[in-house]
Amino acid sequence: MEIIRNIKEPGMLVKSAATIGVFDGVHAGHRQVIKRLISDSQSHHLASMVITFDRQPRQLFDPDFRPQLLTTQREKERELERLGIDYLVVLPFTKEIASLSAYEFMRKILKEKLNVQLLITGYDNRFGHDRTEGFEDYVRYGEELGIRVHRGIELSIQDYDVSVSSSSVRWLLSEKGEVDTAAVLLGHYYQLTGKVMPGEHIGHQLGFPTANLQPDDPFKLIPASGAYAVRATIGDHQEQWPAMMNIGTRPTFDGNSRTLEVNIIDFDGDLYGQTITIDFVARLREERHFDSPEALVAQLHKDKALTMELFAKTD
Repeated sequence: MEIIRNIKEPGMLVKSAATIGVFDGVHAGHRQVIKRLISDSQSHHLASMVITFDRQPRQLFDPDFRPQLLTTQREKERELERLGIDYLVVLPFTKEIASLSAYEFMRKILKEKLNVQLLITGYDNRFGHDRTEGFEDYVRYGEELGIRVHRGIELSIQDYDVSVSSSSVRWLLSEKGEVDTAAVLLGHYYQLTGKVMPGEHIGHQLGFPTANLQPDDPFKLIPASGAYAVRATIGDHQEQWPAMMNIGTRPTFDGNSRTLEVNIIDFDGDLYGQTITIDFVARLREERHFDSPEALVAQLHKDKALTMELFAKTD
């Protein structure tokens, strides 16, 4: 996959089929559209192209807005590459881009800059500065510009009464902590990467040493407080370790700041300064206050047993 971040020079790209969107999370709906994109590009002998942006559009107009990202830019690029597309175009979301109507965007960017011959839109995707135009308008503009426009179908997942969308995934993660359902909508486990920072060593005193994780992107969404069964990958290694993660304020010890602490089961080594990537598998329970450290330790043993049971089923 070739990543293009500069489109100032027109006419440099081969003819392509493209789709456009923010693609936060690269969820199952996105994947369905991209699968259609690759199929149509091959049948029409075109290159496949995904067009996205370098930030959430709202960030341009609201400096106080803190997006809850499902994927960092690096994670998004990695996931899109895995899907087998030929080109990824990352457009800087500027006031100039934001001011373009749908027709102007199709003419100036898709046709003149990127040589797009076929556009695949999501089922309910809209673009342009006021987003009032829809699929029928895109088809009409495309006929004038020489761009065929196809529409993806709505994706529904059997047995799950929730739409497949980035907003649905955010709600499941941040409000409900339902990381297993979120994984179904995403088509992959929700992931969080961070650096191990010094902590208060409470876990070590309890016999469950934890790594205090600081996310590598301040805008990355943190799931709801609670205890989770997770997979942990240390640094660039391929091996994944079963682990437990606690997100919350440690009420048993009168904590008042939110922490992300991961106990990597049966791991013995120094983790300070290292990077750990977490895949969220299931929520074990809510965070709660225990009457004593001993009561908390008893619960941690139960959490560990359940975590190992979950991993035995998923391996």
